[in-house]
Amino acid sequence: MPQPQIRTDPLFDDVPSPGPLAVLKRVYGYDSFRGKQAAVIDRIVSGGDAVVLFPTGAGKSLCFQIPALCRPGVGIVVSPLIALMRDQVEALKQLGVNAAALNSSLTREEFLDVRGQISRGELDLLYVTPERIVTPAFRELIGNARIALFAIDEAHCVSQWGHDFRPEYRALGHLAETWPGVPRMALTATADPHTREDIIDRLALRGAEVFTTSFDRPNIAYEIVERDQPRQQLLRFLARHKGSSGIVYCLSRAKVDDTSAWLNAQGIRSMAYHAGMDRAARDASQDAFLKEEDLCLVATVAFGMGIDKPNVRYVAHLDLPGSVEAYYQETGRAGRDGLPSDAWMAYGMADAIQRTRMIDQGNSADDVKRVERAKLNALLAICETAGCRRQAILAHFGEAHPGQCGDCDTCINPVETWDGTEAAIKALAAIYRTGERFGTGHLIDVLLGHENDKTTRFGHVSMPVFGAGQDLPQKTWQSVYRQLLAAGLVSVDHDAYGALKLEPGARDVFKREREVRLRKDRPAPVRTRGARGAGGYGATGASGSGSSAGAKALLSPADTPLFEALRAARTAIAKELAVPPYVVFPDTTLVAMATQRPQTRAAMLEISGVGQAKLERYGDRFLGVIRGGSERRD
Repeated sequence: MPQPQIRTDPLFDDVPSPGPLAVLKRVYGYDSFRGKQAAVIDRIVSGGDAVVLFPTGAGKSLCFQIPALCRPGVGIVVSPLIALMRDQVEALKQLGVNAAALNSSLTREEFLDVRGQISRGELDLLYVTPERIVTPAFRELIGNARIALFAIDEAHCVSQWGHDFRPEYRALGHLAETWPGVPRMALTATADPHTREDIIDRLALRGAEVFTTSFDRPNIAYEIVERDQPRQQLLRFLARHKGSSGIVYCLSRAKVDDTSAWLNAQGIRSMAYHAGMDRAARDASQDAFLKEEDLCLVATVAFGMGIDKPNVRYVAHLDLPGSVEAYYQETGRAGRDGLPSDAWMAYGMADAIQRTRMIDQGNSADDVKRVERAKLNALLAICETAGCRRQAILAHFGEAHPGQCGDCDTCINPVETWDGTEAAIKALAAIYRTGERFGTGHLIDVLLGHENDKTTRFGHVSMPVFGAGQDLPQKTWQSVYRQLLAAGLVSVDHDAYGALKLEPGARDVFKREREVRLRKDRPAPVRTRGARGAGGYGATGASGSGSSAGAKALLSPADTPLFEALRAARTAIAKELAVPPYVVFPDTTLVAMATQRPQTRAAMLEISGVGQAKLERYGDRFLGVIRGGSERRD
């Protein structure tokens, strides 16, 4: 692997030309690369372009940070969020890396300082927003500075088919023209095949090597439940995660505020985050979430892109996301450290109707709306599947999985199916006979034979379909209509106030040329996770207060007290530095310290995640804790 000269830096006084592996060990404290990281880094260090499609937690950041430290010049990272820049820059500084950010939050003095570092060639990495990098002012600021690489993070934002489309990203395709010969890379954790092609085309990366790895997140357990008293369902879920950090997503700002207030009233410390809050309040919520160990953040999707907090132990959805990509990215904020974590969602028919209305009433072009509807239907199919949820999620990204993952609700408590062809015919007939003018509630009234003002006024009580569905309860008919919607046999007409309409495939069902198999309704599952032990689908899974459930799953009873002491030391250091605790050390490193119990600085450097800069800064404090813990155990 080529090893261009690195600028003089205190970290490398004794190694003037370190290769990627030496940088990995010296700066980050890791002995080896994971997956395809080495191949990506080799490509960029050699001057080539790359498209990197790795799931959250697979180490995308190292794929541009290490080449920036190996190549001459400053690595420029395009990032969409100021908060994300701030966190990553602070984490790099703790590692001894010269990093800075250019964004609208800087004071004039801070801007001048960054400009000076650029002109003096002192920076290893510079984070900028997509809006800024394409301006003449930025080109003037960079001047004659040598550029090591361009990294475009969250690259799915460039695509109109992506779930976080940002038009400012479109101009980034011109980077190759403005700075020819500088290697470029696009990185994302969330892109289906259509979005991938759009990224490559829009960013002029046709000559780039594409690196993909499995999108499976085996440490995340998936559970999707039908909505029934959602607050109580959420409360039962959160009872399994006492003492852990997590996110609860809601669709509306009002629901975020109400849910957060309700959780606090239930004794669960919670803060709200949404775009309707003033900037100071939003920043306070985000800072608290990043720096505290046991806060539940209730948020809209305005929160989360690129959040680096590694020990988020759960992500819950009280409303249906808009696509599989959105669901995957949002749930992927759990368990970035690789430790066991949970993704939970409650959904209902109203979700599908509301999401479809949002698509139809949006300003997107018709072809984009068609794609958005298809993505929503794909997510509904995952919600309604009787098979392995992990298999269904990965299939959406073009990845085969054998199923039976053993860590989703449908695998642990298999869903029974039934021949729903006759029920489907009745449900479709109700739509047809009533003129495709009514929503689910009225159609179920017709099927159940409920005589009320509406069924009487429209003459539906005299139809043959009236009362034809009395063999099934109301809840089952709600499930039948949800599954017909997910199967694409019916659609929602929002111009007719949510009326259901028949789709072409319904004809085959009417003619009995297509069998319809439906999942049976069932009570909420009771789950135990066995050896994984990071929670469960019932009260027995509560993890207790104080510790990360994911970390405790890896610890013996003898090592747990030392882990808690190390965690307390980390919290104290983080408060002194005004940084999130994971910037000091992640949970995985504390677990390694608690189990391996290094007694010297040299032994501490062998702990995964302990680099030279962190050893110098606060290694002795952790060694003191470990020595005291070892004495107590002896």
